[in-house]
Parts: sequence; structure tokens; C-alpha cells
Amino acid sequence: MPQTDFTIETLAAHLHLTPQQVTRLADRGKLPGRKVAGQWRFSKADIHHWWERRIGLSDEGELIEVEDALDRHAAAHDEEEVSIGDLLPIEAIGIPLGARTAGSVIRSMVDLAVQTGLLWDADKMIEAVQSREEMHPTALENGVALLHPRRPMGAILGQSLITLGRTPSGISFGGSGGSLTDVFFLICSTDDRGHLRTLARLSRVLTTPGFLDDLRTAPDAHAVHELIVRTEKEL
Repeated sequence: MPQTDFTIETLAAHLHLTPQQVTRLADRGKLPGRKVAGQWRFSKADIHHWWERRIGLSDEGELIEVEDALDRHAAAHDEEEVSIGDLLPIEAIGIPLGARTAGSVIRSMVDLAVQTGLLWDADKMIEAVQSREEMHPTALENGVALLHPRRPMGAILGQSLITLGRTPSGISFGGSGGSLTDVFFLICSTDDRGHLRTLARLSRVLTTPGFLDDLRTAPDAHAVHELIVRTEKEL
């Protein structure tokens, strides 16, 4: 069996469920898996993307449950708490973001990461983010896009970070129904678990009532950062 695969038992521990619950989910087609010699096997990459989809489709209550499950696993492995405010340096906030096309948005968002000194290979990150967008756009109906490569790229990062950009007006970025996007986050993670925890935490911030309205009217990077820190404290 490839080492990248979960068994029923190891996936149950990973998801903080019982083996019986994982088996039921797999039998009902709710988990991406395959049977090998009559036994369920689950690719770690497929489970990672299952987590992403689950987070993206969750409401506030479900996001709390998802984040709790991820945090329990993190606590068991002595991982630090995720803080969007800590992951987002002031210099990584572009207000306004000088981009008018999808391609220039991606390059501008990566450039923000480069100027922090924490991303060492801009071209490789741009290529990875573009590839992810071609596979499935990350634009949401609320005018926000959560850019990220398909898998974490720890080899070209000094540490995990987030960049944020806000364009003066909405642009076409693959949103459903032709919706436009004006707020962009780039999530640069060094490992799968950290990426999922960051995505869940950021999604909770974004679903806080009034947050996006305040973000869209914040005058500068410092005001945006203060808004995020304040919102996180109230979660």
C-alpha cells in the first residue's frame, strides 16, 4: 500500500471520527476512496481536497465544527494556534491592488508575498496558483477569491503567510454565474494541515456579519489589518 494512503483506522484518527463512521461515509460515497482487495483506501491528496470542499460549502455553524476538528488534531500534535492576523503582514496587504485581469491579480498577489521576504520563487508560485485556478476557480459568490496552489509549497517559503488585495472594482475571476471579484486572499502554506486550518479560520472571519462591508470600505492596509485582528478576537 502506498504510504500516501489512509486506511479506515488511520483516516478515522485523522478526522477524529470512529472507524464505523468513516466506513459509513465511504460506503455512501461521502468520502473520496477506493477499495483495494476489499479494503477501503484513501489518498491523502484526495482527503485534503475533500476538506477544502467541505470548508468552502460550510455555513458558520459548520465552520466552527470543522475548525474544532482540525484544532483537536493540532493540539494532539502540539501545533500552534492559527491566527490570520499573524499570518498577514501589513506589507502583504495591497489596498488598492493595481490589477485589472485575472493573470495580473495572481502576479500582484504573489508579488506581495515576495516583498515580505518569505517567498523565494515567485514564478513557481504563480504557475502553481494559475494551475489551481484552471482546475477549479477559487472565486466565491461574495466577491472574494481564496487563491492557493493545489498543494502547499514549503520548499519555497520561509514560513506560512497570507497576502490580501482589494481591487477598485470587481473583475472577472471565474465566479459562478459571471459574478465579479474584488477581494483576493493568497494562502501560502508550508504543509497540508496548516493550509486547512488557515482556510477554515479565514472562512470564519469572512462569514462574520458586516466584515466584508467593513473590509471593502477600509481606507488602507493598517485599517484592514486592525479589522481582521479585531474580528478574530470576537470569534
